Amino acid sequence: MAQTTAGNGQEATPGAADTAQRLIVNVQYIKDLSFENPRAPQSLAQQASAPAVDINVDVNAQPLNPETFEVVLTVKASAKLNGETLFILELAYGAVVTVRNVPREMLPPVLLVETPRLMFPFARNIVADATRDGGFPPLMINPIDFTDLLRRNTAAPDAPANDPSSAG
Repeated sequence: MAQTTAGNGQEATPGAADTAQRLIVNVQYIKDLSFENPRAPQSLAQQASAPAVDINVDVNAQPLNPETFEVVLTVKASAKLNGETLFILELAYGAVVTVRNVPREMLPPVLLVETPRLMFPFARNIVADATRDGGFPPLMINPIDFTDLLRRNTAAPDAPANDPSSAG
């Protein structure tokens, strides 16, 4: 009888049910990217002081089929100096993931914490490259605690419905 190797390293017979929990990143992509430099070229002159930088991050997930989801990590950043906008950056970075054998109650942490944790280094690099290519020093976003972000979004009374397990 032929044997195959299951993802957990154990040998399994063909047709045997695979019960290992899996998070598979199928593809990552830029869904939307916008960089505005409204005061160029004046904004590119050497500044006497550091600008105020505001960064907002959000994560949403939606089902594509019972095991496949689109997760979108949204980063919005802006820099201002003396009330004047230097740049505005908006990035929607997406991933299509397959989640197998994960209990329904564990979907939000898998999709809204673990998946963006995997996506973040790539999104961070895109933000750094876009600001550098826009004529500014690269904006290096500090690591994000996606568990805390999920906790805050869940606790917010007016938070949008982020729970992918409730979608059909």
